Amino acid sequence: MNTDRPAVLAEGLVKCYGDTRALDGFDLTVRAGTVCGLLGHNGAGKTTAVRILTTLMRADGGRAEVLGMDVARQARQIRSHIGVIGQAAAVDDILTGRDNLVMFGRLYHLGKRVARQRADELLGIFGLSDVAGRPVKTYSGGMRRRLDLAASLIVAPRLLFLDEPTTGLDPVNRNLLWDHLRGLVRGGTTVLLTTQYLDEADQLADKLVLISKGRGIAEGTPDELKSQIGGNRIDVVLRDVSRLPAAAAILARVSGAEPTAAPEHRRLSVPVIDDRVVTLSAALRELQIAGIDAEDIGLRRPTLDEVFLQLTGTGPVRETVPSSEPVGAAR
Repeated sequence: MNTDRPAVLAEGLVKCYGDTRALDGFDLTVRAGTVCGLLGHNGAGKTTAVRILTTLMRADGGRAEVLGMDVARQARQIRSHIGVIGQAAAVDDILTGRDNLVMFGRLYHLGKRVARQRADELLGIFGLSDVAGRPVKTYSGGMRRRLDLAASLIVAPRLLFLDEPTTGLDPVNRNLLWDHLRGLVRGGTTVLLTTQYLDEADQLADKLVLISKGRGIAEGTPDELKSQIGGNRIDVVLRDVSRLPAAAAILARVSGAEPTAAPEHRRLSVPVIDDRVVTLSAALRELQIAGIDAEDIGLRRPTLDEVFLQLTGTGPVRETVPSSEPVGAAR
């Protein structure tokens, strides 16, 4: 595959449901051989975008290419090269795990013998060989999701679309699924992933695209997006909530930035503008001189949750602590 050509290219996609614009000029570029995470609230347009790109729905405006083929004119060709996992499992509850995979193989025009061989191979890869002869209705949620992923890989797709694939999975099965996806990408598969789990996006994605109200509002690597709302921060948790103003004054002075606070957690947070180790050491020293006990203090980077909340404008308003109390005031 030519990795210089995008695996997915969307330009100005529009999709309307009555007076509602699910997509409102959405652009997307996914480089071949990578994982692209599409993040957004429910109703932001993620699933609509995936349905258009997988040829299950027509756009009302704009254009899109998948693997160099036009989604409007070459839908049939595209379908033979992609795998899709939606939010609900597509496997049959009555059939066994093996029979499900053989059925998918036959639907993709594999011969009976080849379909059985491929089914057994995938059952082994996804740790389902021991339950291959059991009806799927007896499977756990994690087992069903792994079977669903296996079914999407019957023909080893060049491009895999995953629409919130780990919703409802426990942490163990989520990690197993992540490991499988990493292996697919190492083998050359491109993945477009929609998810509401920010840790999942942080773990898997080479690139993230944030979508809100049908439009892309930010994109970049996880580190690039975190840098958009600031670099390292100093977090301090105090033993005595009444000392927040005094501690805020100290942090403002040593960091050169205005702290924010979560009084209910006795927590202060301030961005670090200069050398992070020097600033942290100075903050700790000044707090000790002022007799302010810190239950916990440390450096951290912004999380993707904070990036998402700030860039989509849905985060809670954080309180700025007044620094009226003189440093070193009596407790």
